[in-house]
Amino acid sequence: MTTMIVDHRSQQPSVAAINGFQGRLISADHADYDIARAVWNGAIDRRPRLIARCIGAADVIAAVRFARDNDLEIAIRGGGHNVAGTAVCDDGIVIDLSAMRGVRVDPADRSAWVQGGALWSDVDRETQAHGLATTGGIVSHTGVAGLTLGGGVGWLMRKHGLTVDNLLAADVVTADGDLLRASEDEHSDLFWALRGGGGNFGVVTSFEFRLHAVGPTVLAGPILWDANDAGDVLRFYRDFVRDAPDELGTVVRFGTAPPLPVIPEDLHWRPVMIVGSCYAGPIEDGEKTLRPLRAFRTPLLDLVGPTPYVGFQSALDSTVPHGWNYYWKSTHLPELRDELIDVIAGHAFSSSSPRSYVALFQLKGAVSRVAEGETAFGNRQASHAITLDAAWRPGEDYGDRDTAWTRALFAALGPFREGVYVNFLGDDEDPNRVREAYGESVYDRLVDVKTAYDPDNVFHHNQNIRPDLSDSLGGSDG
Repeated sequence: MTTMIVDHRSQQPSVAAINGFQGRLISADHADYDIARAVWNGAIDRRPRLIARCIGAADVIAAVRFARDNDLEIAIRGGGHNVAGTAVCDDGIVIDLSAMRGVRVDPADRSAWVQGGALWSDVDRETQAHGLATTGGIVSHTGVAGLTLGGGVGWLMRKHGLTVDNLLAADVVTADGDLLRASEDEHSDLFWALRGGGGNFGVVTSFEFRLHAVGPTVLAGPILWDANDAGDVLRFYRDFVRDAPDELGTVVRFGTAPPLPVIPEDLHWRPVMIVGSCYAGPIEDGEKTLRPLRAFRTPLLDLVGPTPYVGFQSALDSTVPHGWNYYWKSTHLPELRDELIDVIAGHAFSSSSPRSYVALFQLKGAVSRVAEGETAFGNRQASHAITLDAAWRPGEDYGDRDTAWTRALFAALGPFREGVYVNFLGDDEDPNRVREAYGESVYDRLVDVKTAYDPDNVFHHNQNIRPDLSDSLGGSDG
C-alpha cells in the first residue's frame, strides 16, 4: 500500500511512502531536493514532484508501479550526464539509480557486472585492477547506463567495438513493473533494442559487459597546434587516420587550450586544434604509429606518452564539469574531404565563450565491422561523429551567442550530414532526428519492440521512440 498526502494548494498528491521502497524519497520540502534534482547540464532546471533514490531492483520495481498507479511522468536517472537533461522531469517522479554503483569483475571470464547508477570511473577503477577494460566514455563522470543504451562511443571503440558491442546481458524493469533478464538467449528482441535504442524500453538495473586486456599503461595524450594551422593539420590528419590501425583511437578538439596543470600557462585559453589519442596495443607499436602525426609541422605541445589508462580516462573531466550550461548540436560525417574541412576550420573557432568547442570523433574500425541492424545502433559506416558544444558558466552571458554559433555551424554542415548519435541529441531537436539516428529499417524494428514492451509509452522522457498503436485503434485509417 502507498500512503499519500494531498497538497491542497495544488490538489495534487505528494508522497509519504511507497510500499516496499527501501531507498530515499526526496520531495520538494527536503533539504537535499535542489542537489538531488540537479543534473550535469546546468541549463536544465526541472522540478519533479518526487525523487525516488533506489538501492536495488526491488526499489525500481516499486517506483515504476507507484508511478503507473498514480499516473506520474517518469524520468530515469543513471549518471544524469545527458545534455538533453532527460534524467529529470517536471511534476513527475525521477527513478534515481545514482546510489546503485556496484561493480563486480570476473577476471577469469573477462566480464564485469555493473549496476545501473555506476559511472565510468567506477568501472575503470575496478576493471583496471585486473588490467582489463571495455569501451566507455571519454569523461569519467559519464553514467554507464545512458552511454551504453545509446551505443557507447569511447577511446577503445575502433579496437573493441562500441559499448553495446560488449554488452552480454542486462536486467530490466519493464513498464509493467516486471524484472526481466535480456540477452541473446532471453528476451532477445529486447536485448537487441537495448543496444542503441536508449532508455525507451525499461529501467536497466544492471549490465554485464565483456572485458578486454587494456593497460594498465597505454600510450595516450594530446598534441596541440595553433588554430591558424587547423585546416592543414586536419587535411594531414584525414590522410593519417585513413589507414591507421584499429588500436588507435583519436578525438579532435577545436577550441581554446583548457587551463589544465599539464598545459603551460602561456597556452591557456589560446585557440588551438588538439588531437587526442589512445593506443590500445603495445606502447612501442603506438609510438611508431603516431610518429608521423607528432612530426607534422611544429606542434605547440606534445603530451603523448605512456600513461595510466584510468588517468587518461579522467583527463578531460574538469573541462566539462557538472553545473555549467551546455547546448549541443551533432551529426555523423563522411570522410573529411577538403570542402568539409574548410567548413569545420572556418567556423570552429568563432564561438564567444572560451569554454565552447567542437569535438570530432574518429569512427570506423570495429564499429563499422558490425553489420547494420545487428544491434540497434545506427549509421555504423560513418567515418566521424562531430559535436558542436556551446559551454558557459552560470552567470556568464555567452548563452545566446554561442547557441547561435552552434546552430550556424550545424547548418553549414548540412550537405555532409549522415545521421546522428542519439546520445548527442539535445532537448530541442526536430523529432525526426531520432529516426535519423537509426535509419528507417532499424527505427521500424525499434517501434515493434517498443510496442511489445511499452505500448503505453510509459518511458517517453527520452529521445522517444513511439509505439505503434494503429492495430489497437482499428487500423491506420481510423
